[in-house]
Amino acid sequence: MISFSSKQRYFLYRGVVDMRKSFNGLCGVVNNEFTHSLMSRDIFIFINKRKNQIKLLMWDVTGFAIYYKKLERGTYELPAIDEEKQTMELSWRDVVFLLEGVQLKSVKIRKRYSETG
Repeated sequence: MISFSSKQRYFLYRGVVDMRKSFNGLCGVVNNEFTHSLMSRDIFIFINKRKNQIKLLMWDVTGFAIYYKKLERGTYELPAIDEEKQTMELSWRDVVFLLEGVQLKSVKIRKRYSETG
């Protein structure tokens, strides 16, 4: 069963990915472009050129699982990042915003208490 939570780490690949890639192809991208282990239980996020399809790849102890979503209208908005970087870590909140289609430029996050400061 695929489940995502704030306890996991999420890594976005900013390059263009052919959505015909399945487990082996996406694992190859992770091995070549990321410094994180495929078996780490981290979630790796891939988006196509038109930004209307997204795949999330994860290891769940017994094997790999892919969550795949294709939008019928609209596109996914990627978070701002240094253009030289091909990968970036996203927060759980950013992943939820990305999947739900929230316009990231207009979001204002209010201060909240956190244990880390």
